[in-house]
Amino acid sequence: MRVTLPSPRPSRRRLLTALAAVILSFAGCAKKKPRIPAPAARVGSTQVGIASWYGHPYHGRRTASGEVYDMEKLTAAHRTLPFGVWVRIRNLSNGHSVEVRINDRGPFVEGRIVDLSRAAARAVQMIGPGTAKVRLEVIAAPASLPALAFFAVQVGAFRERSNAEALRRTMQRRHGTARLVLRDGDPPLWRVLVGQEPSFEHAAALAERIRLDSGSAFVVRLDDASS
Repeated sequence: MRVTLPSPRPSRRRLLTALAAVILSFAGCAKKKPRIPAPAARVGSTQVGIASWYGHPYHGRRTASGEVYDMEKLTAAHRTLPFGVWVRIRNLSNGHSVEVRINDRGPFVEGRIVDLSRAAARAVQMIGPGTAKVRLEVIAAPASLPALAFFAVQVGAFRERSNAEALRRTMQRRHGTARLVLRDGDPPLWRVLVGQEPSFEHAAALAERIRLDSGSAFVVRLDDASS
């Protein structure tokens, strides 16, 4: 005669452990913010997100491209588009649009995709609110672009160089390559950049690893060997 034994009941501790794992997995999914993909430099590429604007104290200072920033010209800062690219910015709340040239790097705030000059912000009526949801579209690219593009991850910006240097050393120990880049301003800021990746996708993967370990991280284009 065959005797069928009942399956052993899972212990209370095992049930609680399994339940906790499920809860944590849902919590992790809920806390993870969607990443906004970067637009390509080709005409027609688009990006939707939050725009902000900047004026003083950067007016009259050097931009990341080396130009002197004039807040009354139609320019903008973007983290990954090449300098010299023209984009159309449409304010999705009122339909106003403006065409601007990328000549600086930024913004370095979670969820924002472009920093407009004051003149550009005025054109799309976002001076008062300070920010607006916009659609960015690439409308013209420079006649010549570098054959190769490299990207890094910005992990911090500091007024004191000593603080930036301490973070740079930590990042270099953990991730291999890290450097300081001076951002002109009043006061100037020392940016900490990690890595030198051959594509935006590689840099985005590095940024995700850094976020898990250290928090804030933004992918930026490396514009020359020194930055």
